[in-house]
Amino acid sequence: MLRPPPAGIAAINGGFTMPSSPNWLVWALLSACFAAITAVLAKVGVKGVDSDLAMAIRAAIVAIIAVPFVMVAGKWSNPLDLQPRTLVFLALSAFAAGASWVCYFRALQIGEAFKVAPIDKFSVVLVAVFAFMFLGERPSGRDWAGIGLITTGLVLLALRR
Repeated sequence: MLRPPPAGIAAINGGFTMPSSPNWLVWALLSACFAAITAVLAKVGVKGVDSDLAMAIRAAIVAIIAVPFVMVAGKWSNPLDLQPRTLVFLALSAFAAGASWVCYFRALQIGEAFKVAPIDKFSVVLVAVFAFMFLGERPSGRDWAGIGLITTGLVLLALRR
């Protein structure tokens, strides 16, 4: 039986640490829950404001929260001490995330959240394909069947009546 980690941040020895769990599925499910909440809140937030401005405000708030969190958790180190390859790939990932956010906020502003969010999650299918092609990951037949079902569901959502 899956048990979610304790909610919130636990104070330990005067510092803060996130609860840990060796179970990736719990964290992935929590991520999905927060992503769902994010979509609903963002849909409300983009009403009456330019979607690019809304995305920039969101990104700034994420940075304002993330940096102190990492510092308080005692996990901060000088980013310039990282390997150049690591920095390049993190930077490329940030550019891709920024492009994704721009597109996502524009789609939310003009589309229905219950359609936009699942189509955005077509990234699940693309991750599987790209991980196969570029990372050498080998999903099983059962995994590919699930990926196919996700694709089928997304096609059904995207089709106009």
